[in-house]
Amino acid sequence: MIFITVKFRVRPEYADQWPEVVEEFTRATRAEPGCLWFDWSRSVEDPQEYVLVEALRDDEAGAAHVGSAHFEEAQRTLPPHLVETPRIVNVKVPQDDWSPLGEMTVRNGETVHGG
Repeated sequence: MIFITVKFRVRPEYADQWPEVVEEFTRATRAEPGCLWFDWSRSVEDPQEYVLVEALRDDEAGAAHVGSAHFEEAQRTLPPHLVETPRIVNVKVPQDDWSPLGEMTVRNGETVHGG
């Protein structure tokens, strides 16, 4: 899968509204057949920073996403809400879902030390 994380620094006047600003783009992207997930989080240290964590099935899904009408629309409509160019990490990983964090294994509500 293609695993992507993007940091968006949003202008202060739009920081609280960002989830609504990206709502249509988020909904359309999540509906793509190759989208595994597309999730937003807000930084606890910087209320102007949002982090997007997304995963696409493969190169074909990535090309479809970048070539979509909603991606093109986001390229036009999102930058005016931003302080700076978003920063991205984009890697291919040999899996198709999240893996359990063995160092913090929890079974039946109980912590299992050492996995």
